[in-house]
Amino acid sequence: MLIKLAATISLSVSLLFALACTSGDADLEAQLADAEATAAAAVSALDAANARADTAEAMTASSSDGSRIANAKSRGSITCATGSDTPGFHSIDASGRNIGFDIDLCRAVAAATLGDADAVDYRVTDLSARGPALQSGEIDVMNLTTTWTSTRDINWGNFGPVMFYDGQGFMVPKALNVSSATELGGAAVCVTTGTTTELNLADYFRQQGMEFTPTTFDSSDTVLEAYKAGQCDVYTTDRSGLASTLTELDNPEDHMILPEIISEEPLTTVVPHGDENWFDIVKVTMAGIIYAEAMGINSGNVDAMAAGDNIAVRRLLGSEGGFGQEAMGLSQTFMQDVIKQVGNYGEIYERNLGSGGIQIPRAGRNDLWINGGQIYAAPLR
Repeated sequence: MLIKLAATISLSVSLLFALACTSGDADLEAQLADAEATAAAAVSALDAANARADTAEAMTASSSDGSRIANAKSRGSITCATGSDTPGFHSIDASGRNIGFDIDLCRAVAAATLGDADAVDYRVTDLSARGPALQSGEIDVMNLTTTWTSTRDINWGNFGPVMFYDGQGFMVPKALNVSSATELGGAAVCVTTGTTTELNLADYFRQQGMEFTPTTFDSSDTVLEAYKAGQCDVYTTDRSGLASTLTELDNPEDHMILPEIISEEPLTTVVPHGDENWFDIVKVTMAGIIYAEAMGINSGNVDAMAAGDNIAVRRLLGSEGGFGQEAMGLSQTFMQDVIKQVGNYGEIYERNLGSGGIQIPRAGRNDLWINGGQIYAAPLR
């Protein structure tokens, strides 16, 4: 529209210039000559801007095809927002590798889309920066002990199947001589800011009619150091996080987790809004590792199970039929890559949160639905 307007102005000035020349008015001729030059410069600038915009649009279309999976394939990696300060969920081992339950969920998505579980660009993100990181679209997926809530679903991104059920609790030094959260009136409580934990804390104490002093920090590491230094009486976060924290204390036997659970904290994978196919890929990958455990498929028997005669197993592993792999842009056998390289849900849980990790008992809500738990996803068919 602006280009057409400038061109129209230029044409009009040219006509007036011609008339002025005919009438012999020298001053008018000079003024109109200046106006024509200005209009011509405007047209030239707008033409250049339009050309740059067209080039940028073409480059975007050719490089990404408008999708996250195309971008990931072009880069050769997925970008995953996670943390480094919660053993069992996300931490750095002695050799500098990212490890943990959340890390393995990132690796599963990389194996699904790129065939390589290690093709992950990890972006360590503070809890308070999770929303902006998703809203900006700068990451492909987030696994950062993130609770699925209605407000976050609306404002942050799309949440996949729940991968771990948690609830907020309290840890105290045994020397405090309390056995229940109802005895914490007047306590100073360490909490990470920008989390559901902070709001739950305020709600709980108000509901109980108790006063407290919040001591807030930006990261779990800082909260832990403050608690260890005695800057607060109580440390509050998800109970799984408290179990993780116990492993980092010099004298864990001197501390205890109180029995109360004051909230619902369904933790899962999140992707930015705006790419439904990418959301489908992440959801299906999470469902695949859940169903793999339910069907008895693990990292050691994938090939044998893919060649077996169980129809549901063969479909999941891509040996027979399908459940939308081609439509999503994935290999027919992508779940074989995921399970071989990362494992099924049970394997991921055990090495990070269970007997091989921070030893959170799985019995209960975090068991499969077929065992009376709540770990479940939409059927793959």
